[in-house]
Amino acid sequence: MLDMLQYDFMRIALVSAILIGVTAPAVGTFIVQRRLSLLGDGVGHIALTGIGLALLTGTSPLLGALVVCVLGAVAIEVLRARSRSGGDVALAVLFYGGLAGGVLLTNREGGGASLQAYLFGSITSVTARDLYVVAGLAVVVLGIVLVFGRELFLLCQDEEVARTAGLPVRFLSVLIAATAAVTVVIAMRAIGLLLVSALMVVPVAAAQQVTRGFRGTMLVAMGVGVLSAVTGLAGSFQYDLPPGPSIVLLALAIFLAAVVGGSVVRRRRTVPAPVPDEARAGATAEAEVRGG
Repeated sequence: MLDMLQYDFMRIALVSAILIGVTAPAVGTFIVQRRLSLLGDGVGHIALTGIGLALLTGTSPLLGALVVCVLGAVAIEVLRARSRSGGDVALAVLFYGGLAGGVLLTNREGGGASLQAYLFGSITSVTARDLYVVAGLAVVVLGIVLVFGRELFLLCQDEEVARTAGLPVRFLSVLIAATAAVTVVIAMRAIGLLLVSALMVVPVAAAQQVTRGFRGTMLVAMGVGVLSAVTGLAGSFQYDLPPGPSIVLLALAIFLAAVVGGSVVRRRRTVPAPVPDEARAGATAEAEVRGG
């Protein structure tokens, strides 16, 4: 662990991993609670179009992905609210449209190699400039979670109750989608667009196995995210493995351990405690006295 800190690019990668490990599960808690676990995948594929446009115009891929992702996320939410077919159809339409548009634009520019880097991620290639952008976006995302956390929680629990309580349901729904889009942009260089959704969902799923409350789930999920990101990065450096898949596989391993551990704990809670012999003998004697 300490060996990798000797290199500037690994220090940058470590800070980036911590930011992603905190941010992705924080947003993912709301997404999972609202049963939109595939939103990150859909937005990730939409980001390909933004990257393709950026490469075609010679602008920043991060900026291009950010603009297109936010617009795409808002479009998904609008279509989900108005479409009779439901949100899954809206997600699928933009999912495939973003993927096709990104591949087409990238191939026209001849940036296939650049597209591969964003698809699969390369956290060790994150520059100091990228880190500043990631840190700024992470502050925005966590600020939204802190400021609107109560309202977003109520919306995710029951949209009708939130509407009855006078909350701006449409605005909050768009806010969740846009925040998820920003989170995808934060993690795409490090984890990869194909895997970023896993870091938004898997730590939350792991936390749900061992916690009950919403706030506890979010805090544990953030801890799992940071642990997976930092340990996965260290393991990839030590054993020369790709960082993105290493981080995601470690998160999956923690999830499996949480499933097993949670089931054992729940089973122990359901098993009645053994009655001591003295108490059993006393109860028997009392019953005999009453019977006599």
